[in-house]
Amino acid sequence: MTGAARPGRPAHEPPGDIEEADPGLVRARTSLAWTRTALSFAAVGGVVLKKELIPGLIILATVPVIWQLGRLTHHRRGRLALVTAAIVTVAVAALLVALLA
Repeated sequence: MTGAARPGRPAHEPPGDIEEADPGLVRARTSLAWTRTALSFAAVGGVVLKKELIPGLIILATVPVIWQLGRLTHHRRGRLALVTAAIVTVAVAALLVALLA
């Protein structure tokens, strides 16, 4: 219900769930979240790169992968498996870097 008040709720009160407000922006918010995640990895990679070359390059190499994962269509088959594999790979790489450093 966009633009109309629900029974028992004043017209000026915002809906409780953000998805009720504008479900059309879900994909845009998801895309922005993936972009923020990629930028965060880039920032962390830059900081680590100043201290350690190889771990910093590994983290920076994951940035385009993370960004590209966020650009995949939501209905593409295997997307969830691909995202899961990328997260596990990054986690294992971070664990190895932490243990070997």
